[in-house]
Amino acid sequence: MNNSKMNVSSESSEFNLFSEESVKDHFTIFAQMRAKGPVISIPNPMGGSGQTWIVTRMEEAMQVLKDHSRFTVDMNSIHSQEDIRKNLSNEIDSSEPQTFFTGKSMLFVDDPDHKRLRSLISKAFTPRYMESLRPRVQEIADELIDQVQAKGEMDIVNDYAYPFPINVISEMLGIPHNDRAQIHVWSEAIAHGLGFGKQDPKVAEHLQDFADYTAQLVADKRKNPSEDLISQLIAIEEEGDRLNEHELISMITLLIFAGHETTSNLIATGSYILLTHPDQLGKLKSNLSLVPSAVEELLRFNGPATSSGPRFATEDLELAGQKIEKGDIVIPLLKSANRDELQFAQSEELDIERQIKRHLAFGHGIHMCLGAPLARVEGDVAFTTLFKRLPDLELRIPKEEINWNFSLSSQSLASLPVKF
Repeated sequence: MNNSKMNVSSESSEFNLFSEESVKDHFTIFAQMRAKGPVISIPNPMGGSGQTWIVTRMEEAMQVLKDHSRFTVDMNSIHSQEDIRKNLSNEIDSSEPQTFFTGKSMLFVDDPDHKRLRSLISKAFTPRYMESLRPRVQEIADELIDQVQAKGEMDIVNDYAYPFPINVISEMLGIPHNDRAQIHVWSEAIAHGLGFGKQDPKVAEHLQDFADYTAQLVADKRKNPSEDLISQLIAIEEEGDRLNEHELISMITLLIFAGHETTSNLIATGSYILLTHPDQLGKLKSNLSLVPSAVEELLRFNGPATSSGPRFATEDLELAGQKIEKGDIVIPLLKSANRDELQFAQSEELDIERQIKRHLAFGHGIHMCLGAPLARVEGDVAFTTLFKRLPDLELRIPKEEINWNFSLSSQSLASLPVKF
């Protein structure tokens, strides 16, 4: 091992993203990491022999996310990292239906497979089509507020932020209403039980149940197709070898999970941020036309994804002065990059009128979030409706008593009690 590697490794213990301190105050840790450098070493969260690097600043993060020749999402293409995938999915029977996490989904392949898979559904996720859903999205938001308005209080997570996007994506996909509560159970288990170097023992069972459910849903749709997106994907699969059964199920589980989990976090966390920044909330309530700008700032300030999925170096290379070896894990830390002082003035401050050229809340490059246009429409409608119809909204408990779920890959509120 070269001297540069030895020096970096000796310093890596400075930043343990899984420590209790990091969980409680991760933005302070991220700022300290940025001050140390744009690319730094941390203890390997996945195990194995490869070095792990965290990318803390925007320019370098974008470089990693868009350079698909030197950084890959496909850990199986890097021989020295094959044991990582086995460690994460060794309890899943590979002969059974596979989810987006264990199957060959868009998350774990690069071009040309990624381009083929993404092209199959990209037409359904255009900004124009997402905008056409706005009337129905508005109806769903109003229906949820109708259910709680007379009570004078609610839990934003359970009564609004969760059911809102899951009802939208479920209607798009054709998921029966009675199944949505169970999907929430699986999604919660996956979101909180999986992470870098972390696998709750029950997650494998939840993943398998989720896959089995999706396989049965596909079988039902084959017999009784309709106008929903799953039926459209089945029709594509039956046209030829462009989409096989495993790819189909992986794709659908990804759409179900990603189609509501991250937007739920945006709505819940965004509500908390606004309620704890009364000056910014006052600006917003006095001028609801600022909501689209506020959504972008909330995504920058504390977006749903803490990091992107890990990348693996396909060759020995240098990044921001660090010598990275083939097979090393490279993790762009999105929340840190979005507070990069070199990119944003007063980056640690919330400013809903901030003019943002770009942020990395939805990622970057070919793996940028496919559902970003839908998330923006939902965020716009969710916050506009919430503060228009409940202008006296405030926290029902002290903010110090709010409970969070945290992992390296995501952060979410366990609940958000409010009154109005």
